[in-house]
Amino acid sequence: MPQPTATQVHVNRPLTNISIAFIQQAKNFVAARVFPSVPVDKQSDSYFVYTKADWFRDEARKRGDSTESAGSGYDIGTTTYNCDVFAFHKDVGDQVQANSDSPLDPLRDAAVFVIQRMLLRKEIQWATDFMVSGSWDTNKTGTTDFTKWSTYAGSDPITDIETGKATILQNTGYLPNTLVLGYTTFRYLKNHPLLVDRFKHTTPNVLTTELMAGIFDIERVLVCMAVKNTGNENEAASYSFVQTGADALLCYVNPTPSPRAPSAGYCFEWKGVSDGLGETVATRSFNMPQLGKRHQRVESELAFDNKVVASAMGYYFTTAV
Repeated sequence: MPQPTATQVHVNRPLTNISIAFIQQAKNFVAARVFPSVPVDKQSDSYFVYTKADWFRDEARKRGDSTESAGSGYDIGTTTYNCDVFAFHKDVGDQVQANSDSPLDPLRDAAVFVIQRMLLRKEIQWATDFMVSGSWDTNKTGTTDFTKWSTYAGSDPITDIETGKATILQNTGYLPNTLVLGYTTFRYLKNHPLLVDRFKHTTPNVLTTELMAGIFDIERVLVCMAVKNTGNENEAASYSFVQTGADALLCYVNPTPSPRAPSAGYCFEWKGVSDGLGETVATRSFNMPQLGKRHQRVESELAFDNKVVASAMGYYFTTAV
């Protein structure tokens, strides 16, 4: 007896409540959390830098009757920033807009797509320039200066971090509050016997960044998890971490950037990209009639300059694992 087949009674069509896009989570990106944003009105300018040594001298003296008080002064220098402008666009044709099935939203998807490019560019530039040896006053190398934390039998990351904290405090008067880890470093640390022993009687079965921060007695631990594809379009993909993963940065990050507020680094972001709206990143959609009657271009633009403003507030571990 003839019976209809599955393909005769059902025509495959996209689900209306799900679509899959590989959008990286915000927590994967650490640059903006290590170098807080400082919005600026000019694309390039100078800013003042106080001479650190002048603020730490013990120069107050006993004052005799009818004598002058002891006195001194401080120097102020200047340095500059220059915000490079980065931009990226995604075109959405009029036929694509008219014929897209739910839940696709080409213009919304294009906005997310181009914003992700901005986040990735900022993260790559930050990691390339500052998650490297030589950017900070103190740089320690695994094997040479300390036992690599991947060598479980002989290493002591807790003592190494404490040494770094003491160094930054002694040289700046600020206790570091942030530990930035490459993902490979984090993987080794969360299984390190010394750390596991500290939390084995707590409820979680996994050493999270929150627990790790408690062990190191530091406000937060950040893990570099952003991923990039170095393959060209229409070629085989080649994925890797933005930060190679074997290093660590201990630093002080000022939670409220302001004048006279030191921090390991700041990200100067030019507000000029937003056409007077006062925003530091602009994403806009506009017609491209030469490409089609309703053809839309979605473009994102960001102008920034990551700067180390207090190199003594960073302590870097190269090849920590």
